[in-house]
Amino acid sequence: MDSFNSVLETISGWVWGPWCLIPLLFVTGVILTWRLRGIQITKLIPALRLGLFERQDKDAEGGDVSQFQALTTALAATVGTGNIVGVATAVLMGGPGAIFWMWVSGFFGMASKYSEAFLAVRYRTRDDKGEISGGPQYYLQRGIKGAGGKILALTFSVFAVLASFGIGNMTQANSISANMEGTFNIPTWVTGGVLAILALLVLVGGIKSIGRVTERFVPFMILVYVVATIVLLVLNVGDILPAFGLIFSDAFTGQAVAGGALGTVIRFGMARGIFSNESGMGSAAIAAAAAKTTHPVRQGLVSMTQTFIDTMIVVTCTGIAIVTTGVWNGADSDSAGTLTGTAFDTSLPGQWGSIIVTLCLAMFAFSTILGWCYYGERNVERLVGVKWVLPYRVLFSLIVFVGATTSLSVVWNVADILNGLMAIPNLIGLIVMSGLIARETKYYLDNDPHLRANKQEIDTFMEGHPGGIDTYETSGV
Repeated sequence: MDSFNSVLETISGWVWGPWCLIPLLFVTGVILTWRLRGIQITKLIPALRLGLFERQDKDAEGGDVSQFQALTTALAATVGTGNIVGVATAVLMGGPGAIFWMWVSGFFGMASKYSEAFLAVRYRTRDDKGEISGGPQYYLQRGIKGAGGKILALTFSVFAVLASFGIGNMTQANSISANMEGTFNIPTWVTGGVLAILALLVLVGGIKSIGRVTERFVPFMILVYVVATIVLLVLNVGDILPAFGLIFSDAFTGQAVAGGALGTVIRFGMARGIFSNESGMGSAAIAAAAAKTTHPVRQGLVSMTQTFIDTMIVVTCTGIAIVTTGVWNGADSDSAGTLTGTAFDTSLPGQWGSIIVTLCLAMFAFSTILGWCYYGERNVERLVGVKWVLPYRVLFSLIVFVGATTSLSVVWNVADILNGLMAIPNLIGLIVMSGLIARETKYYLDNDPHLRANKQEIDTFMEGHPGGIDTYETSGV
């Protein structure tokens, strides 16, 4: 088993290494940022207003859930162990400078997240039961003509289904059960049983049930974690500026890593960044496709805020807590699972730090399980038909118990590999379709720069679109 795991680590290192996924992610993000004229800067405020405060697009048609529910479902899937354990791993293996490169991946990832959500709504369809289905498994084939698009779409679907059982299920359940056992001495089989039952109760209702849960659950869990971090920073206020200084200086020197390996800092920062926010992977686009919206551009912008919240807010909370308290210095990689809890323990009284982090991790990881089941089932529907969706949901819930009660060193490596392989066809597709994304985005924003147009106004200016109104009508399937 050790030799097999070693082979998996080698494959994972290549997939996430400097010659494969990391440059592809970076190049894709840069191309889309340039072609979209820095949309993550120029339209961030109106996008946050539309997604967080208006919550429901005016006169929205099509879709199964509101824009806000689609956003919280995507956040549920991304705000998970990557935001706590993943950040700790990045700092331990790459030094504090890795946090800077996580920010870089988040910044350019916002353009990627916008683009894949835009395409998901533009090319979405309905399955045989009348439910919305969309994402890379559809837009890669519909947007790229010929065999190339079909191969990319099929490849994405296969890896997405397999990845859903790893990174979206077993690893999340295992993190919850391990932390619940370490903090509260709750046996892993008890935690696994409770998680499996709760998951099945929510998942059997599909995206509408998931959306109802996540729109209440996700904002609460993020708020609790952010408030706890603010308390920690207030208690360590004198160390905040030095911590930021260390992050920025180490990002370009790698001095905190043995041998001053700058490449290691960049690799772990970028890899853990995409692990956390999933920008470019195509997964969150599946949730975006289910949103009720008046135009693909509007949902793309709302989805873009997910990466901002995940990376620029939640990841920053974890990273600053670890660096400010100094617990990363001298710790080994085996302590990644408990490092964030240790950081909070150094500032908060008693064991409250570990308790808060454990409960937040449980909420984060459970919400990820819910979101990833939806991602997986939409790809099951694409591959073998809608009749297999319910059996998939039941199997997915049962696998939660397996993940909670099993050692997962091999599964973690397999999950990393599948995540990377899932992203590659999607990133290729985003580059190929970047011209279409840019043209249609420019046309819409030229006519509705502040995202305040109602459906009638959108209908009016879309009638004058050079390509006709077809591109708009697909969003109201």
